[in-house]
Amino acid sequence: MSKDTLKIIPLGGMGEIGKNMTVVEYRGKIVVVDCGLAFPRDEMLGIDLVLPDITYLRERRDDVLAFLITHGHEDHFGALAYVLRDINVPVYGSRLTLAFAKSKLDEHGLLKMVELNEVTEDSVLDLAPFTVRFCAMSHSVPDALAIIIETPEGRVVHSGDYKFDPTPIDGRTTDVNKLAQLGQEGVLALLADSTNVETEGSTGSESQVGQAFHRIFAESDGRVLVASFASHIHRIQQAVQIAHLHGRKFAVSGRSMVKNVNIARNLGYLQVPEDAQIKLTEIDNYRPDQVLILTTGSQGEPLSALSRMAWDDHPQIELRPGDTVVIAARPVPGNEVSVMDTVNRLLRSGARVIYGAASGVHVSGHAAREDQRMLLNLLNPHFFVPAHGEYRHQYLHAELAREAGIPDENIFLLDNGDVLELTADSAAVTGKVPAGMMFVDGLQIGGAEHVVLRERQQLSGDGILIAVVTVSVQTGETVAPPELVARGFLYDEEHEHDLLAAARDDLVARLRELTNEHVTGQRLLREDIHDTLAQFIYKRTKREPLIMAVVIEL
Repeated sequence: MSKDTLKIIPLGGMGEIGKNMTVVEYRGKIVVVDCGLAFPRDEMLGIDLVLPDITYLRERRDDVLAFLITHGHEDHFGALAYVLRDINVPVYGSRLTLAFAKSKLDEHGLLKMVELNEVTEDSVLDLAPFTVRFCAMSHSVPDALAIIIETPEGRVVHSGDYKFDPTPIDGRTTDVNKLAQLGQEGVLALLADSTNVETEGSTGSESQVGQAFHRIFAESDGRVLVASFASHIHRIQQAVQIAHLHGRKFAVSGRSMVKNVNIARNLGYLQVPEDAQIKLTEIDNYRPDQVLILTTGSQGEPLSALSRMAWDDHPQIELRPGDTVVIAARPVPGNEVSVMDTVNRLLRSGARVIYGAASGVHVSGHAAREDQRMLLNLLNPHFFVPAHGEYRHQYLHAELAREAGIPDENIFLLDNGDVLELTADSAAVTGKVPAGMMFVDGLQIGGAEHVVLRERQQLSGDGILIAVVTVSVQTGETVAPPELVARGFLYDEEHEHDLLAAARDDLVARLRELTNEHVTGQRLLREDIHDTLAQFIYKRTKREPLIMAVVIEL
């Protein structure tokens, strides 16, 4: 790889939803678009968050100039609090995006150490050898931006997440004129959001959700609870305003909802009628038909406010017949089971639950197929990279680009870590850099190969078997029968007792052989105990529990 060429290197966000991070490199210098995280899949037991592998950025730390953040969703900025510990460079983002990021950085004690720079759609940054510009984009969070990176080789445009909303709640539409102008001037490469490519037509306006809210508030005689993403300020704005028109006060439940509502109010992104907000502790002072509760938990998160209500574990709110719960979000892929579990519990409480596409309480923030075609036609890029989506999304987006007239050889379906080198008239994938996953587990960060994750998966599947062997420190002989303890191993207690007795006999016979062979070292004994039990258990049960051997010397 030449250091002088223009390169696009995704470190996250390709073939997946989440942990978006894209390196743009030219003449040995780097800017990074987005710094996102992902939430763990079901098999990632005990893992809190998933981050992009930043090995490449660590190795090139002195060459990184800045992080450019497209918008205020955690899959685009949430890894900053972890990455900036290693690569402390300036961060550029819009006002609300930086406000959300500041809150996260403050929680991690990093706020005073980091340089945050506010930009607008009119800003121009001189980050030599790059010139960086921005374009206003509509999305489900205010202040979203496309990133325009200009180099002598050509212009790279990263759409970020976007839609073409003709009637956005805040009046800030996607700047079609600027996009068209960019297309006329020439775009070397476009990286564009692929998430919603399976949806035909155009994505509906966010204002459509307000019509559903009007109907729900008019029909409901009891309290209304609206669960949405805490960052969806447009949806929160509609709920607050429409509730006010129907004579309802609103209260807020859930840590991130409280925090984001406060941030948005303080910055003027959320307009609240006078005396419309009440404390959560005051909701019982009003008739049920005078109350709206905004809450987290639209994704069925176990510790969220809505889940706690559903399981009758919320300190302030007890659901009752007559309540209406609105889940104003679509389940993120992988969360469907959790959301339906929450819906089932809410229905058992006697509440009415409104959810799903047919209810009208959710409109996507991502461009549908015709919107994506429109972006391609506006920008008319020479090269195209479908980004931000699982492989099928990228594949279908590439298909759409071919229909829009981009030659097949100019379309690149990249994997994380691929190095795409570009010149004014050619492009090719020329190499690969590390681009796996890093796991946040409590206060620790570990790689995908971390043994603890494999052990947790093994525990969840086949349980654990602990063997305690007591030996003489002088002779190495066992001085007491081995103790075997199993957990989560077999369903039948009697069968487990017989199996452990047989395993103990087999282990005793092997320990006698070890004594005759004069094997006395702790490490060797533990390894042999483990191997003996593993072979015996697998032969009898075809299962592979996690085996822990403990050797006590007397």
